[in-house]
Amino acid sequence: MFWTILIIFVSLMQIYVFWRAATVPWIQRHVPRKYLIWGGIVIWLAFVLGRNLLHDPYTIIWLGMVFLLAVAMLAADIITLFGWLFRKTAPVIRGYALIAGGILIIIAIVQGVRPPVVRDYAVDMPGLPKKLDGLVIVALADTHLGSILGPQWLDERQIQVQAMQPDMIFFLGDTIDRYDPSSVDIFLPGLKKFTAKYGVWAISGNHDRQEDRIAMLRKAGFKVLLNQWTEVQPGLILAGVESPDHHGETINKDPLIDKTLKGKPAKTTILLSHEPLGYVRAASSGVNLMLSGHTHGGQIWPFNYLERIEFPLIAGRYEVDRMTVIVSRGTGSWGPRMRLWYPGEILRITLRSF
Repeated sequence: MFWTILIIFVSLMQIYVFWRAATVPWIQRHVPRKYLIWGGIVIWLAFVLGRNLLHDPYTIIWLGMVFLLAVAMLAADIITLFGWLFRKTAPVIRGYALIAGGILIIIAIVQGVRPPVVRDYAVDMPGLPKKLDGLVIVALADTHLGSILGPQWLDERQIQVQAMQPDMIFFLGDTIDRYDPSSVDIFLPGLKKFTAKYGVWAISGNHDRQEDRIAMLRKAGFKVLLNQWTEVQPGLILAGVESPDHHGETINKDPLIDKTLKGKPAKTTILLSHEPLGYVRAASSGVNLMLSGHTHGGQIWPFNYLERIEFPLIAGRYEVDRMTVIVSRGTGSWGPRMRLWYPGEILRITLRSF
């Protein structure tokens, strides 16, 4: 169902872009209409067949490209009221919109292939034992390891993470995102290299809640928290919420948070939740710090404005009833390896006792 909706979405955007591009004077003069039509058909078939039959991961880049072209073209149509204003210059404006869309595509690709930056936060944790003051957490979200982001990319992130000398490492879900379940083991050697004083911890995301993904994380030495809590050190509780199976459960995540925190003592608590939802219930349940991902910060502007409708806490730091929430923009990328305007990130969080 998801891929059907996605193909319809891409198809409509492509039809719109080619329809409006056909009115651009330069294209009218140099590209025969039949070539434009057949070119669009070939590109559409390459996207659909390449993604669904050949499982070619690089065909997904057309999703990001056509999205940005459609956004630029729509902006031109809004300015000209779809040609009702500036009738003579509207086609020329659409030509400039295509150029602007192309520039945005280049910027998005460059930012998408850049190594993730390190984002530093310091968080005051009431009740944190003095011996844990200055504890360093490194968190990665949405690595989406798979056909595009492979073992070499993972090794580079491991070197980047270990250089920070973390006391704990968190993987905040969607660690694995690969079509062939039998091939996920190629990431096992790289994942085993992640080490930290108080352990490497993980939760599931909506892309890696399958049993084989969870089993591989455990095989790599990760401690996976699925709707449960544990006392990492005396006075410090770590809890992890499992990514739900159904969209309706994602929207109302309070029952899962209640299940996860049931019986938790009144001690300093960190909650790992892939989706940044249920934060009001978490704050009222005594959580001091909640870490999430999933949103990718919108990944490709202006998609972030649409995503903010479902996820009000889309990226960065927030304060909710004396609880700190930090939502990662994602370490990797989903779909096309494109980002606009922010690169991927790794969170480095220093805990302060007071």
